[in-house]
Amino acid sequence: MEERTLLLHDETPEAVQDREKNFLLTTYNRTPFHPRSGKGAQLTDASGKTYWDLLGGIAVNVLGHSHPRLKKVLREQSNELLHVSNLYYHPAQGILGEKLVRASGLLRAFFCNSGTEANEAALKFARLANPGRSEIVALTESFHGRTLGSLSMTGHEAYRTPFAPLVPGVTFVDPNDIAALEAAVTEKTSAIFLEPIMGEGGIILLSDEFLVAARKIADRTGAILVFDEIQCGFGRTGTLFAFQQSGVTPDIVTLAKPLGGGLPLGCVLTGAAVEGVVKPGHHGTTFGGNPIACRLGIAVLEEIESSNLLERVRSTGAWFGRELQGLKSRHESVVDVRGMGLMWGIELDRPAAPIAAKLLAHGFVIGTAREKVLRLLPPYIVPRRALSEFIVALEQVLGADDRSSLPTHAGPSQTLGMTPFEGAISK
Repeated sequence: MEERTLLLHDETPEAVQDREKNFLLTTYNRTPFHPRSGKGAQLTDASGKTYWDLLGGIAVNVLGHSHPRLKKVLREQSNELLHVSNLYYHPAQGILGEKLVRASGLLRAFFCNSGTEANEAALKFARLANPGRSEIVALTESFHGRTLGSLSMTGHEAYRTPFAPLVPGVTFVDPNDIAALEAAVTEKTSAIFLEPIMGEGGIILLSDEFLVAARKIADRTGAILVFDEIQCGFGRTGTLFAFQQSGVTPDIVTLAKPLGGGLPLGCVLTGAAVEGVVKPGHHGTTFGGNPIACRLGIAVLEEIESSNLLERVRSTGAWFGRELQGLKSRHESVVDVRGMGLMWGIELDRPAAPIAAKLLAHGFVIGTAREKVLRLLPPYIVPRRALSEFIVALEQVLGADDRSSLPTHAGPSQTLGMTPFEGAISK
């Protein structure tokens, strides 16, 4: 490792990047973007430039940044216990569990720290419900996490190949292929894992018909039906749970991302098929369901309810969907738009990462999915103005990108000379 003297109090972007290069494992190919503060749906970087946050920490910050209700909870709980062993009781787990159980119609909750932990727990609970049955059916291009069990049922070869051999017995079928699902699920199948909307896979919506068929197949074979709602759940689609859009109730739902208000918190909700099979010692967690994360989860849920944010997600999402369809009709480079609520993918005819980088330079924080999809997961409080400005910016970026691909005699690209938008104000 290269010897480098870094002052610990030096938090300039250059020092931050140098320190990580020298001392951290590079599990992420980070974008050189340094957000330092935020309010509402905007972020401010180290230079004082502001951005519209249309990624929300990848579906985490559903109330935006510096929300007063969350700040109040953090202040209050910091004066009490930060951690209580799960050998003992604290009030917040039960309160949040009751709220989630009553809202979902399922029976019990288990709290952990992350989405992949929730899916690992769901795998184990399905094994307990189906002793002797070890096979899993999941979807091509799905994403369920990076720990070994969750990775084994993640249907993207680039993630799986470096870690082979993985947990055996997983069969992948294409999204919305009912015949393939029928053929794959047998009496040996422990569980069927589905994301109602596949986020990492490119914002692919599973049809109601496919979900209904999955429920019938699970009932016929005894397989446990698991819905991974880590990215699409907890209000993202305009209902508190994505499964409520189709009316198909799974046996297990996994949650995480927005649940802890920005702190690590995952959850497994279980129904009648799992009732009574999980015993003390079958599973556990040191930090899962800690007092601060659960208090924040209660606050997020109460804010969603008291501010009628589900209706806001539905109405804003319907309007934005129409605006995106208009964008598609005007630009051949937009191949498709997919989504609902505040979960949208814009599929392009070119790699998405360079377009996302240009949008960041103009004050819009977005994500990508697979090679050609721009992914938007904004806070539920995002103003329509931000989304309108995003569409204008995207149209200009795509237009400039098209011009830059013309022969050189057509003139210089205007990409670097575009007018900044209000979402990217330099202070």
